[in-house]
Amino acid sequence: MADWQEIDGGITAPKGFKATGMAAGLKPSGAPDLALIVSDTDAIAAGVFTTSQVRAAPVDYCRQRLQAKASARAILCNAGQANAATGEAGWQDTLDTAASLGEILQIPADSILIASTGVIGQRIRMTELKNALPRLVSELSEEGGASAARAIMTTDLVPKSIALETTIDGRPVRIGGIAKGSGMIHPNMATMLSFVTCDAAVSTHLWQSMLSRAANKSFNQITVDGDTSTNDSLIALANGQSRTMAITEPGKDAEKLEAMLTEVCQYLARSIARDGEGATCLVEVRVSGAADDESARKIAKTIAGSSLVKSAVFGRDPNWGRIAAAAGRAGVIFHQEDLQIKLGDFVMMENGQPLPFDRAAASNYLKSAASGAYLQEDTVLMSVCIGNGSGTGIAWGCDLSYDYVKINAEYTT
Repeated sequence: MADWQEIDGGITAPKGFKATGMAAGLKPSGAPDLALIVSDTDAIAAGVFTTSQVRAAPVDYCRQRLQAKASARAILCNAGQANAATGEAGWQDTLDTAASLGEILQIPADSILIASTGVIGQRIRMTELKNALPRLVSELSEEGGASAARAIMTTDLVPKSIALETTIDGRPVRIGGIAKGSGMIHPNMATMLSFVTCDAAVSTHLWQSMLSRAANKSFNQITVDGDTSTNDSLIALANGQSRTMAITEPGKDAEKLEAMLTEVCQYLARSIARDGEGATCLVEVRVSGAADDESARKIAKTIAGSSLVKSAVFGRDPNWGRIAAAAGRAGVIFHQEDLQIKLGDFVMMENGQPLPFDRAAASNYLKSAASGAYLQEDTVLMSVCIGNGSGTGIAWGCDLSYDYVKINAEYTT
């Protein structure tokens, strides 16, 4: 049983955080497009970012800021323009944004972290953004988590938000998070965009280590379409407002906090995969029997990312051969005579040998998952065992539908 409970509030559930979101005129649609998260006090800041050689200006800005000072007071995120591949002008826009917001919040510009999402190659509409900042700050609220979650969305169909609470030193400790992502999801660090808040007191090094490990078990294990974004950013703030003793060394309190952080990240990661562009269901791949967890996670993500596997799920075709083929090309050594494959409760291969199964019933299993879109019942479970090792791993993806091509064929037109 988990040592925490889900609570309301999302990103503002932890003590000492406020947030808001609004329509600033950055999106042609007029939808919400600007979000702000602020801590009442300086917070320990950690981040995990894209490893792409083509990065958005805010990514490089945040990496430099966190290397120089691992603390922050605010995160500002715009949706509509990615500010990626925008050269020196885009970099200056990021600096100007931080400076303008710092003046209004009356905090140093280097205490502000910036994130952007939207169309690559487009600079931020700076006039609209700067004009919106005074109102944005005035609307900060402890109940503003939901509006912030909506304001960072692009092609997402639903906002993604969660908050959990546990007890440390007899006092409640909370972690909240929001995320956005639907397409261009195959992270090589974290996710499209995700922001996490926490009211525990934790050391800089420990918080960064926790976040990196949580990312590897969550956002780095999702895939929608095999494309890594130029803007991938996962940023986490911990402000210590729970008034618990500072967690500075590994131990039971650190393990409890990291487990809850990982659960928040995994929930948000699953939400992104479930909301994949054009998707009708979530696909969860569990791999066991590997030599180590890293090998198991590698196989799981390869299967979840296979276009052939994803297409078969959309067609409600229980074609287990595609699962076997994806496992075999993942770059992990195993003996095929040890391979076991299950789709839901249907055992399709055992000890490397195909088994008879009810194909019509297996197809209906895939159909039933699609009919539960955006509910917990919409998950297609694939279980793969490759041997007797102790390594396990999970990855999440979605099916590949006709709508995915339509959405991305018309993205800028």
